Amino acid sequence: MEGHCECKKVSFEIKQKITYFSHCHCSQCRRMHGAAYGSFIQVNRPSFTYKLGEDSIKTYASSKNSQRMFCKNCGSNIMVIVNDLPDSFFVALGLVNGDPELPEAHHIYVGSKAPWHDINDDLKQYDEEPLEYDNP
Repeated sequence: MEGHCECKKVSFEIKQKITYFSHCHCSQCRRMHGAAYGSFIQVNRPSFTYKLGEDSIKTYASSKNSQRMFCKNCGSNIMVIVNDLPDSFFVALGLVNGDPELPEAHHIYVGSKAPWHDINDDLKQYDEEPLEYDNP
């Protein structure tokens, strides 16, 4: 699967089956995406390759345990890196082209979701993190 940021200065390829897919409702994801939540897929680092624009990436330490990568030209959120999971990237699903094959999603950090947003699906919900990430 392939993807790119809005301005197309950053593009990437992912060569793996996706087994983790979440909608994160934490305040950081809401602010970084300007939306009710951010949708992410977990990708093993060796399966992710920048095709273009790695030098267009800006990093922001959003907490003591995570870094967010975004395009310094258009501001698109590219991924989150969680320090406790050094072999994984959490790639923003909205950047991925087409309709990739995905597992069923779940909602995380529902305990801090926006009060104006109602979750109207039957997906699993977790107040924080489910701790069921893949261990590559």
